[in-house]
Amino acid sequence: METRGGQQRIPRPDEFRLGGPPPWAGLDDAERRLTLDDVRRRLLRSPPGADPVSLVPDSVSAAVLVPLVEIDGETHVVLIKRPETMSTHRGEIAFPGGKLDPGSDADLRAAALREAREEIGLDPGVVEVAARLTGVATAASRFTITPFVGFLASRPTLTPSPAEVVRVLEVPLSELLDEGLYHEERWDGFRYDMAVYFFELADETIWGATARILTDLLTRLVVAGA
Repeated sequence: METRGGQQRIPRPDEFRLGGPPPWAGLDDAERRLTLDDVRRRLLRSPPGADPVSLVPDSVSAAVLVPLVEIDGETHVVLIKRPETMSTHRGEIAFPGGKLDPGSDADLRAAALREAREEIGLDPGVVEVAARLTGVATAASRFTITPFVGFLASRPTLTPSPAEVVRVLEVPLSELLDEGLYHEERWDGFRYDMAVYFFELADETIWGATARILTDLLTRLVVAGA
C-alpha cells in the first residue's frame, strides 16, 4: 500500500485518539473544485477570524500570508517547506510569515506581506488581502499567529530565500478537500483533548498551526457554500 505524507518530525504522544471527519466530508469532485471567484464570494459571507489566544506566557505576535492563486481553473494555495536549519518548526510545511517587527511593520497585515516578500520574493503590490482567518497559537515556539488570505491575480514568479525555504508547494484546494487526505487526532499534552489536524499529501504532511489555519479556511468555504 502506498504510504503518503513523507518524512515529518511529529511529536505524537504514545496515547492519542482519532477525531471525527472533516466538515467537508462527502463532497463530490465538482464541489471540491473552486475558482478564485468562488473563494472570494464565500469568504465575503464569512466573518473575520478571532484574534489568537496565547497558550503560554510572553508569546510573540506573528502573522502569515495564505496566498491563493487560480491555476487551470481552480484555486491553489501556496505553501513553503522550512529547512532543517531553522531554530523552530524545522522541516515543516508552513505559510510564508513570521514575527511582527514594530520597527518596520505598521500592523500584522504588513508583517505578513513583508515576510512573504522576504521568504519567497512575493511582491506585496500583487497581493490583494481579502480576509483574516482565526488566529492560532503555538506552545513550543511561543507564537500567536494571525493569518491573512491573499489573492494573486496570476501565478507569480517566486524567488525563495535559501536560508528560509527549501521548497515551494502549490496545492489545489480540491486536493485538500479530499477527505481521504485528512484526519484529526486528539492529544493530551499541555492542554487536555487538543485537536490536531493532518493533511497527508503525496510526499509531505501538513500539520500543526498550518493545518489548523487550513482547516479554518476550508471549513469557512464549505459552510459558506452550503
